[in-house]
Amino acid sequence: MRLPLDKALSLGAMRSLLLCALKAVIKQGLVRIGIALFVVSGVFLAMVLYTTRMPGTSFSADLPALSEEENILWQEMHEHIHMLCTLIGERNYLCPDKLSAAADYIERCFLQYGLLVERQPYTVHGATFYNLCAEKKGNHDTQNIIVVGAHYDSFVGSPGADDNGSGIAALLALARRCGAQVHPTTLRFVAFANEEPPFFWTKNMGSFVYAARCRQRGEQIVAMLSLESLGYYRDELGTQHYFFPLGFFYPSTGNFIGFVSNIASRNLLRQCIGIFRTYANFPSQGAVLPWFLPGVFWSDHWPFWKMGYPAIMVTDTALFRNPHYHTAGDRPETLDGARMARVVAGLVKVIDNLAGAD
Repeated sequence: MRLPLDKALSLGAMRSLLLCALKAVIKQGLVRIGIALFVVSGVFLAMVLYTTRMPGTSFSADLPALSEEENILWQEMHEHIHMLCTLIGERNYLCPDKLSAAADYIERCFLQYGLLVERQPYTVHGATFYNLCAEKKGNHDTQNIIVVGAHYDSFVGSPGADDNGSGIAALLALARRCGAQVHPTTLRFVAFANEEPPFFWTKNMGSFVYAARCRQRGEQIVAMLSLESLGYYRDELGTQHYFFPLGFFYPSTGNFIGFVSNIASRNLLRQCIGIFRTYANFPSQGAVLPWFLPGVFWSDHWPFWKMGYPAIMVTDTALFRNPHYHTAGDRPETLDGARMARVVAGLVKVIDNLAGAD
């Protein structure tokens, strides 16, 4: 049966109208999808820039010869690492005598540098542990305090050359140099006990005990720098690893020093890496990341974040680069002393500038 012509035309018109409506809906949907993708892409790009864009430019030329001061720095730090990691060796709660010997050595060095030293004892399951704090009072701004810290214990079964003999060696070198200068702001150099498991990420970390006491006393810590694994560097491609998706934004060669912070400490991180890049001839990368991401909170800066203080970690990225991490192979001979000296020379400038030195 054939439809009358007028009805056939009506059905054709209806089909046309439906097709036009469908095309309009699809077009409108595509426009909305496009707008949504544009907005999401813009937000993502803004987040990437916010977290990865840093002041200054990372040093990328061939490394120059060590300066006289850098050579002295390396020799000095080599002695500290030899004492802590070779003569003393593994130092943790299972080796209390060695942990105590490390604390005594650090205290002697602080006193030798003419600094005021305080032992902060605390007890865990009947055993007493010590944080060691060396202070240089500011000559003007005595209320604000800058803390530079590193843990002196090592992982069970490891002599802990990179983690964290290198951090303590840097701490002592910085205490000797920055502690001898006149600064408006008070400086504290603190060696923490018990960063490693089973104390890690608990209230029994030495740094947690210390930061909690600072908060209880109402102390105004304006910056905290955690020195965590500073001595391992490689020049081969593929020697630097990350958790997804950071590998898209950072180099795959493990030849740089990293500056890491949470979102709240972004301004401090940018200030520190900006100073470092001004004075140090050494590659550097900065990352402002959510605190809970893997590796971001894994050291002594975490308790200071918990207490509401701005803090950053300075690191060679430890397990994301060093194959000897938390093993018996973390020995002094695996460290690159010359590069470590360059990093610490740059950190001297960072601390001097933060503390307002002339």
